Amino acid sequence: MAADGDRGFTLLEVLVALAIAGLALVAMFRAGSTGLAAVDAASRAEDAVERARSHLAAIGRDVALLQGTREGDDGGGYRWRIRIAPAAARQPLALYDVEVAESWPAGRHRREVVLTTRRLGKTGTAP
Repeated sequence: MAADGDRGFTLLEVLVALAIAGLALVAMFRAGSTGLAAVDAASRAEDAVERARSHLAAIGRDVALLQGTREGDDGGGYRWRIRIAPAAARQPLALYDVEVAESWPAGRHRREVVLTTRRLGKTGTAP
């Protein structure tokens, strides 16, 4: 006969240990998938900011500095919108409020980054 200290684990103890290990494994997988989703969201936001900066840099050079709203598709689910509105005018120059927004799908919602600035340009015409 074995001594009382050498009996080993009971079936109940083994089942409880397996349940705890299973719960810990599920928690680790959830944390990992949440981390991956956060990395993807950050990457998409960074890409949107770069796209918005590109559109902002084109204003006054490739895109006329004229009052109004323009929008379009940037590919990959990204959409852009440029709003230009006069802030102050003194002939022959005007100060324009410029807003560039870049949006993208994120699950059931759309996320958006918005960059704003002011640009000096000729009144009523492209520079």
